[in-house]
Amino acid sequence: MNELMRNMLFLPVQASTMSTHIDYLHYFVIITTMVVSTLIGGAALGFYVKYRWKGRIGAKGEPVYTTFLGEALIIGVPAFFFLLWFAIGYRDFVRLQSPPPNAQDVYVMGKQWMWKFSYPDGGPSGTNVLRVPANRPIRLLMTSRDVIHSFFVPAFRTKQDVLPGRYTQSWFEATKPGRYPVYCTEMCGTGHSTMRAEVVVMEPQEFDKWYAEEKSHSRAKQRDGRKTNIEDRDPHATMIEMGRQLAESAGCFKCHSTDGSPHIGPTWLDMYMRKETLQGGQVQVADEAYITESMMEPKLKQVQGYQLVMPSYRGRLEGPESAAIVEYIKSLRSDGTEPVRDKGPQFDIKNGQVVEPGTGSTEVRTGGMQ
Repeated sequence: MNELMRNMLFLPVQASTMSTHIDYLHYFVIITTMVVSTLIGGAALGFYVKYRWKGRIGAKGEPVYTTFLGEALIIGVPAFFFLLWFAIGYRDFVRLQSPPPNAQDVYVMGKQWMWKFSYPDGGPSGTNVLRVPANRPIRLLMTSRDVIHSFFVPAFRTKQDVLPGRYTQSWFEATKPGRYPVYCTEMCGTGHSTMRAEVVVMEPQEFDKWYAEEKSHSRAKQRDGRKTNIEDRDPHATMIEMGRQLAESAGCFKCHSTDGSPHIGPTWLDMYMRKETLQGGQVQVADEAYITESMMEPKLKQVQGYQLVMPSYRGRLEGPESAAIVEYIKSLRSDGTEPVRDKGPQFDIKNGQVVEPGTGSTEVRTGGMQ
């Protein structure tokens, strides 16, 4: 039944864990509306025959009365289906907004007219080709260098706007090895139709082998456009090491300490996911989106107890550079453990329940770290 409906509706192959859930809701809506439309069309035809005008001048039709039960059914049945569709859609929305805690992060940057991908732990970077393992969740942290783009993978049934100056997130878990096209679905200029890429889904063992080779730099480094500060640095450095070098060259350590000692600005030690109290009493969680926006617009949200002296780095740091600094900040942990990122509401797919409350949003909170 699934394959029949998919082919009838000309839908692409289902290649992720979420694609079947989204398609089933699609089938439910389509089948219900087609059945109801057929019933309405049949009733209209029957009324046309039964109550047709018979040519008698001045003839009057008999009054038609309805009951309370009839009116309740006319209103209640459509309302029931609309609310049911909403409930199913909301459940799937929560799933799509709740990446699993073991998801592997990949940074995505859109620019006219290409997609750039990089792995945060010293892994490879590439242009227009994203390689991922099958049956492992992947979280995409996305930003744009220029205008608004939209990252769409039809086979995964996932689409997310990509915005300049902030990070948005999306996630998927591919189930079938193969190559799947990526499109930009937001008009972004004259080359919009050519802004294409592909996701290459590999067997886990094959992906691990390829990833290890790339981390050891056995392949040539890929470049795109003019060189950034990252490309001028040690090609064997990890993203965290690059972030430390960039922070040093940008003068960040003149105001921020990395060992917890007080300084002009908040310390970077244990900053990631720390709850900061802002001027005015609001509480802000320092996730990837907030830290990135703090570099670009530090005046909009000021941490309580610090002077506003931080300059804006908008236009001074490229997307990969700010991402590297974020990864460096995430690595600064007093307990020596791996940073625990913002997972948002964790969705238990087996039980269909939200098991851990949270916002799950990585949309940028505008503001600064001080």
